[in-house]
Amino acid sequence: METDGRRGAESAEGFREVSRGLWVEEPAKRYRMPDAVRTAAVRAVIIAAITLIQATIAFLSTLAGSWLAFPMVLSSVASTVVATWGVLDVWVTRQMWNQRGGVVSVPSSTARQLRRERRRARRAARSAARSADRGGARIRRGARPRGGAGAPETGAPETSAPETGAHEAGGQEAGAAATPRRAPASV
Repeated sequence: METDGRRGAESAEGFREVSRGLWVEEPAKRYRMPDAVRTAAVRAVIIAAITLIQATIAFLSTLAGSWLAFPMVLSSVASTVVATWGVLDVWVTRQMWNQRGGVVSVPSSTARQLRRERRRARRAARSAARSADRGGARIRRGARPRGGAGAPETGAPETSAPETGAHEAGGQEAGAAATPRRAPASV
């Protein structure tokens, strides 16, 4: 094949060759593991590798008749127990992550939908509580007071003492109930 054929020009046979780039990116078949699961998996692989190294050293030192054979056999047995724990740790961590965080591999998973609905319900409850606290009146941000130093802000709920003068004496009278006055909604 000549240089023109490699560049995508028509070859001597009459068909056009398609040039392909060096790097072709393909979509991921599996998604990235969660951080906790990946940490447990890396820990398990390191422990398993150390266990295999210890078992190899124990085997070779047994063949050589070295004094190191017995301690290495004992330590490789202990490492096998630890490696089994490491693999079980990966499995438990993965199960725990799936139960707590939901199945995150599919964008339309049931767990995400349930979380979304719970989030909407919490937001609605918070906004209802906020509107109940302020009595339905909205406070505009950046509003400036209209009058002098003691004037209330625009749109802020205004409270005053009952007209009987109960607050002057330091308390309320027995028959008078203090009801807050609100500013008009058009202000």
